[in-house]
Amino acid sequence: MARLPFAKIQEAFPEKNRPAYTTIQTTVYRLEGKKALHRVKKVGNFHIFAAAISRAAAQRKLIDDLLALFGGRTQPVMAHLIESGKLTLAEVKEAERTLRRLERK
Repeated sequence: MARLPFAKIQEAFPEKNRPAYTTIQTTVYRLEGKKALHRVKKVGNFHIFAAAISRAAAQRKLIDDLLALFGGRTQPVMAHLIESGKLTLAEVKEAERTLRRLERK
């Protein structure tokens, strides 16, 4: 996992719309409070941070939170993905294969 100081995080944003250093600092401290990041070490007067959870775990949590907004129902989300063209036929077929595999277990 990448280990970054605030300045490196800030530099990852496009220069045109780059948030202020203090905005990055606040966001990182909030993510640390939520246990999504942790301090790895201190170099000079700045801290190095690393992800405390994997991208996959963060995505699962985000999706679970999204579904909670719909009372746990997946149909409204799936309908939107289909209508917006963001769900491809290949992705539907992959989902069907996954469902069949899980059904056999």
